[in-house]
Amino acid sequence: MARRIDVIGAGGVRLAAWEFGDPPKKDPTDRKDARHPTDNRPEALIPVQSTGESTGEPSAETRAPSEPTASPERTTGVFLLHGLMGRASHWASTARWLSERHRAVALDQRGHGRSEKPPKAAFTREAYVEDAEAALEQLGLGPAVLIGHAMGALTAWQLAAKRPDLVSGLIICDMRASALGAASQREWADWFESWPVPFATLADVRKWFGEDDPWVERPNPARGEFYAEVMQESPDGWRPVFEPEQMLKSRETWVYDAHWEELTQVRCPTLVVRGLDGELGRAEAQEMVRVLPLGEYAEVTHAGHLVHYDQPEGWRAAIEPFLDGVLAR
Repeated sequence: MARRIDVIGAGGVRLAAWEFGDPPKKDPTDRKDARHPTDNRPEALIPVQSTGESTGEPSAETRAPSEPTASPERTTGVFLLHGLMGRASHWASTARWLSERHRAVALDQRGHGRSEKPPKAAFTREAYVEDAEAALEQLGLGPAVLIGHAMGALTAWQLAAKRPDLVSGLIICDMRASALGAASQREWADWFESWPVPFATLADVRKWFGEDDPWVERPNPARGEFYAEVMQESPDGWRPVFEPEQMLKSRETWVYDAHWEELTQVRCPTLVVRGLDGELGRAEAQEMVRVLPLGEYAEVTHAGHLVHYDQPEGWRAAIEPFLDGVLAR
């Protein structure tokens, strides 16, 4: 079960955060008329209607950002940030086991998932970092362990460098610190142009991204499922829930720069995780660990870029010991 909590990000952009696990219970010792911070008052809950746009869309309830949701039994916050084109529901398998012991919240970042996609909104690094900062503060989640994949990992380590008081630990999943350059950005623009949208069915989505996409070296059903989860039905077929132009704007704000200096400013324990066949090479990952003041390294075999999604058991085995160590501090 996941509950939607609306928060307000930079520039007033409305963001959808999703808290996984059972709803917090009201303290039975409180008076009936007391406004307890964990009060689950019916008038604060509005049903979220399923749109059928995602095979893994978390939905059950929505809560205003002014209503803290921390439960007395869950004192440790874990905040999950998806990568470019992703959505909070991609963290569902991770968040479910995390929520057994911790307060686990995943964010649909601006332009993604159920969060707003204003045409004139900023899609800069600063905006993404400020969104995450605002969400942690409005949710009362910090200091939290941040877990980020790809672009979300970059946001996480930039926030950790900026606001160490909000971050107790950090997990970086398959994100490079080196500049990728103009050629990479052109390749992505061409790739978006190659998508045969609209797709007639979700089966067509799974087949194209899992088999027919020129970027796929060998059949990858998990990749097909990943992209099926970011599609929504429209009158002419299935299209992405995001605007490709906004994705390119988001990406161009980091691909031309290296981000090593920000890594050196991260003072909390940090785990760098790579898929053996992912985009982050072993040498670069180990160099990232070296420059991090409290860096550690892990890799997941039989995994590509979508480490947490296509190899959930290997991913859990890689990060759980690190989490236990951080949370025991």
